[in-house]
Amino acid sequence: MTVAALAADLRAAARRTDHRRLLVLAGERDACIDAAFSAIEGAEIPATETALVSTWEGFRFERLHPDHAGRLLGTTRTAVICDAHEGFSPNVLGRLVGVVDGGGLFVLLTPPLSSWPDRDGKFESSLAVPPYGAADVGGQFRRRLARTLREHPGVAVVDVDSGTVERRGEASEASPSRSSPVVPPADRRRFPGAAYEACLTADQSRVLRALESLHPPTADAGANAVVVEADRGRGKSSAAGLAGASLAAAGDDVLVTAPKSRNASDLFARARELLSTLDGLDDSTFDPPDGSASTETDAPPDALQTADGGRIRFVPPAEATALPGDPDVVLVDEAAGLSVRRLSAFLACPDIAFFTTVHGYEGAGRGFSVRFREQLTETDHAVRDVTMSEPIRYAPADPIEAWAFRTLCFDARPPVADLVADASPSSVTYRAVESDELAADEHLLRAVFGLLVFAHYRTEPNDLARLLDAPNLRVRVLEHEGHVVSVALLAREGGLDADTRRAMYEGERVRGNMLPDILTSQLRDEAAAIPVGYRVVRIATHHAARSRGLGSRLLSEVRAEFDREADYLGVGYGATPDLLDFWAENGFETVHLSTTRNEASGEYSAVMLDPLSSAGRELRDRHARWFRDRIGAVLADQLRDADPDVVRGALSACGVDASVELTDREWRIVVGVATGPGQYATAPEAFRRLALAALLDVPGDQRTDSCATADGDDSERPLTPREERLLVRKILQAHPASAVADELGYASVRTCLRALGSAYASLVDRYGADVDAVREERARFEEG
Repeated sequence: MTVAALAADLRAAARRTDHRRLLVLAGERDACIDAAFSAIEGAEIPATETALVSTWEGFRFERLHPDHAGRLLGTTRTAVICDAHEGFSPNVLGRLVGVVDGGGLFVLLTPPLSSWPDRDGKFESSLAVPPYGAADVGGQFRRRLARTLREHPGVAVVDVDSGTVERRGEASEASPSRSSPVVPPADRRRFPGAAYEACLTADQSRVLRALESLHPPTADAGANAVVVEADRGRGKSSAAGLAGASLAAAGDDVLVTAPKSRNASDLFARARELLSTLDGLDDSTFDPPDGSASTETDAPPDALQTADGGRIRFVPPAEATALPGDPDVVLVDEAAGLSVRRLSAFLACPDIAFFTTVHGYEGAGRGFSVRFREQLTETDHAVRDVTMSEPIRYAPADPIEAWAFRTLCFDARPPVADLVADASPSSVTYRAVESDELAADEHLLRAVFGLLVFAHYRTEPNDLARLLDAPNLRVRVLEHEGHVVSVALLAREGGLDADTRRAMYEGERVRGNMLPDILTSQLRDEAAAIPVGYRVVRIATHHAARSRGLGSRLLSEVRAEFDREADYLGVGYGATPDLLDFWAENGFETVHLSTTRNEASGEYSAVMLDPLSSAGRELRDRHARWFRDRIGAVLADQLRDADPDVVRGALSACGVDASVELTDREWRIVVGVATGPGQYATAPEAFRRLALAALLDVPGDQRTDSCATADGDDSERPLTPREERLLVRKILQAHPASAVADELGYASVRTCLRALGSAYASLVDRYGADVDAVREERARFEEG
């Protein structure tokens, strides 16, 4: 059978079931390209409905470089040709497989399947991080990919070098029927009938019905939140666009945000279509508020304004959290791709909807469904949940979707909660899990990867390949009765040769060495990459067994195992008070706070080290000292907006004290502010030094609760938590007294400043009681 004839049969079967088929053309590249052209011709698919993703410079079809494959997200093609010979990665595969419409073909061009796992590629080369080389990179992901291609229904395989059809791609021809949308009667709906008529499935009309609860016309309806969860390709963004257009047509101001502007392109396309149908689109120029326009050039969405004064506007997440323009409704698309901190900020809007991908390329972990949902249920919002299961582009039970889910572990999940509900530090066992074991045990792989996905708000198909093949990564787990309950993903870093260290110091990026790179290139320590460390990339505990000490038990086991192999353990993460407490409790100490927020998490990143050797202690000690010496100036500049509890936690976990060396004159000014008519502005540096000393000077057994958000007092600590926040905001970050009083809940500016004087009275007692100038100055006021 020829390739053309096989492709024709596959296309015919796909069209009968409204499913898709996958055609693998394996062999040398030129022969694969020629065979792909024959397949498209044989299947009678027009060139205008075909996309080629390849570095090959042919122009017969629409062609995109693999680096730009994401531009096809949200679009459909009858055929997509993915050239895996060059520039291929799991992310490219994940982006493209959902682009093919029902009745279409996904054509994958590969080297011979038997030798593919042993060939080098650009992505595989990126896994060879120093000091490892290309020979150290595994081939488990491609071996897994080749195996699923040979086994899964609906996948045809042709050896183009020999002309042999190895698999014909048979699959069940049974296809569940599509549902029909439901249009509620006019007197029982708020949204226009045209919105429901634009739906393609019953799922979409159910979502639209739930979204009618947003911004109800009656003022006493309270706050409302709608959560829409769906696998990729279910039309949730389209439903969001129909709802946004319906709300804007009624005069509402609808703010839309998403991790990237292109994520919202389908939402805006559907909104524009519906508003045009309703004759409600105002085509006059609309300028978004300052800061709300996306700077992306890759398919940015429009801002739409309606004839009745409503509007739909896209605002990037970093600005959207401030709710600029006081919108009536907020729609968050691809919510799983945002950090919990950013998601929480949107709850200040009374009417909000979250749309999130459960599985798939855009599905970015379970921070949304696990951690954020707990916060949402504690708010005053009335929450409505809607799940979408029916695909839009093809009929249910599509074999290629099932293949993609299996191959890329899109639906990987940790063990069922009941299996680990009784786990405790005394019931678990610790062990190393090697990549060969993960590749050979599908159940173990899905449990480990599922926990890692739950731990992070952004996980990609590339992460699965890194887990299986990256030579610098280590996996360690705790098991309860044979089930994985906690997992740590560790990356070996450092131990670099002199030439690599010199290049890093001079600004060259060295892959896979995040902590040495920060300490060397940013903090100017060329020797920082000499010690060998293990960075905790991710650590996760099953949600059914959290807050029992399992994460701490896992870290203690990791520390014991690597005590003789490494110089330190390290971590870099978006700092929150709870996370700072966790890492400090486990012996990690702060050596750096980033001066810009992480674009994905929205947090300032903390770098912390836990030394295991004398070299590790020397590294930690000098960077902790440098951090102490620079942080005061940084807090008054780049970190002026950092959360005061993050600042408190980072400083208390630094592990070094600040010397309090004030001149007699400075002591007298401080005493004057604390007990008399002195003014802070006459010696601000003295007040900053005392504030830093107090925040750094936390007893060792209390460092772990130093950034707790509840107010309280402890006789061993110089200040209460509220007083510490006051010093951070007013003294270290130099915020106006009026703003500080409002934020910290003081009755007035005078009350706030009086509390500041009281705090410094405590610091004078702690650090200046034996200073003659202090005793003399106090005596004067006491006598008066």
